[in-house]
Amino acid sequence: MKLKSWPAEINHSLLLGSVITSLLFLLFMRTRFLISQEKLSSWTEDTQADCAVVLTGGGQRVREGFALLARGQVRHLIISGVNPGTELRDLMTPWDLIWGPVRDRIILEKRSTTTYGNARQTLSIVEGLGCQKVAVITSALHMYRAYTTFRASYPETISLTRHAVPATYASASMMDDSTEVWKTIFYSLWAF
Repeated sequence: MKLKSWPAEINHSLLLGSVITSLLFLLFMRTRFLISQEKLSSWTEDTQADCAVVLTGGGQRVREGFALLARGQVRHLIISGVNPGTELRDLMTPWDLIWGPVRDRIILEKRSTTTYGNARQTLSIVEGLGCQKVAVITSALHMYRAYTTFRASYPETISLTRHAVPATYASASMMDDSTEVWKTIFYSLWAF
């Protein structure tokens, strides 16, 4: 009894599919490794910068920006990606209103909706304020993509530092982790 073999075009399609799947898997794992190398710095490093840019998406990020400004570690705080209907008082707690940062040194950037938009929209603000050293504040999970996007968008004359904060428990899921990896892969092809 002779076994039938598959047509050559099916064999080539299966091989091509296997190669593409393997390459995507390797790309995913490499990107996941790069993201995992970001460490929390908010508790271990004493950040000093002219400006700090907070990327919205987690409450800890804004709190950390307020704390840096209140302690005098940054001169200006830019909160990027704020909902257009949000006012500064909506982001502050009563404690911030009493003991917190100087409110006239906080700028709400309300036009951006993506990490790329955060970088592009804050650049003119940073340049207008004359900032030469900028701290990027976001979660450790988001930091690799955020920092790389900012570095590609900002001129080399502006020094960037990473200031990663802990993610909330809800955002530490496997789904969020995988989503961040795929977003980073997309950004690596498009934004940086």
